[in-house]
Amino acid sequence: MSTRLVRTALVGLTAIAAAGSVLSAAPAHAAEPAGSRHTATQAAMDAAVAAGVPGVVAEVRDGHGGWKGTSGVADLTTKQPRGNGDRFRAGSVTKTLVATVLLQLQAEGRIDLDATVDHYLPGLVQGNGHDGTRITVRQLMNHTSGIFNFTEDATFVQQVLGIDFLRTRYDDWTPQQVIALALQNPPQFEPGTSWKYSNTNYLLLGLIIEKLTGRPYAQEIERRITGPLGMQATYFPGTDPHVPAPTRHYSTFTEDPGKIYDVTELNPSWAWAAGEMVTNAADLNRLYAALLGGRLLRPAQLEQMTTTVDTLGNLARQRYGLGLIEYETTCGVKVWGHSGGIHGSSTQSFGTKDGRHMITLNFNGDWVGGGKTVVSAEFCPPATS
Repeated sequence: MSTRLVRTALVGLTAIAAAGSVLSAAPAHAAEPAGSRHTATQAAMDAAVAAGVPGVVAEVRDGHGGWKGTSGVADLTTKQPRGNGDRFRAGSVTKTLVATVLLQLQAEGRIDLDATVDHYLPGLVQGNGHDGTRITVRQLMNHTSGIFNFTEDATFVQQVLGIDFLRTRYDDWTPQQVIALALQNPPQFEPGTSWKYSNTNYLLLGLIIEKLTGRPYAQEIERRITGPLGMQATYFPGTDPHVPAPTRHYSTFTEDPGKIYDVTELNPSWAWAAGEMVTNAADLNRLYAALLGGRLLRPAQLEQMTTTVDTLGNLARQRYGLGLIEYETTCGVKVWGHSGGIHGSSTQSFGTKDGRHMITLNFNGDWVGGGKTVVSAEFCPPATS
């Protein structure tokens, strides 16, 4: 896998272009009735498999009873097809849940999002031009903090994002270690003056949740969100390197072009509150339908979450709120949710602002883009005569 690819994958970008041979596995998917509203969605999934993605799973939740579709395989060795209940690593989709907890804490009067990071984590963000007394919690949440993105640190890139991953995949990381690595680099810009995605921001937010609640950030998410919503397939693995069968996750590396590696097993502790979650499509649709439908946040907090900033060309057709992306589809329909990626896995979960029409999809390969194409196909069906 190219280092550029994994950096952008965890960020949630989807315009990924990397070398990789087209797989020979033929698309395998559920049959659809003639005239189905999701024919274009299925066709976009099949096209992704034809372009090289091992397999795709998608689930739609709408006012017509929903829809489930698959294409390609879960396992390149056994050729088992992807299944609708498959679990996968969701990467940066984790950020939406972290932001939701913080907005709930704000509604409870337990945090001021416009207070400084140093107020909650004294002395942690400092050095090489970083100054936690000048950065607010809100700036962490919408990526206007300027704090260096740890997935762009040269040491991290070599150890985790390149082919060295094959020998370091089981290594433990603490958030403090990863943050310290990031802060060895200069800031990306002065706080509040620009926008750039930084996974370091959400490691800091995870620590703030723990400081305020006295509980692990993942436990707080389970208590407030995944438990009440019945998201039974969703969990936060910590240092556990496994993902439940059958889906395998696949990558390529620029150091060994043309070869596909099974990267399913990895210790995701380095991603932590920035992207460690394991889940499935049904759970993510349930999450965003509840969030956008006003079941998780009070109106004032949901309004803040959906107040976006310009990504200044960093995310094509997208604006960023508080742990939430506004994406404009190819036909101009605006949808809300988040993208996520981590070694061997690329996820999209987006829906209408009222949460009534959702799609979540996952690729179990990270060297071919096209996830947003599937999203647009769902919300921009071809006109019928």
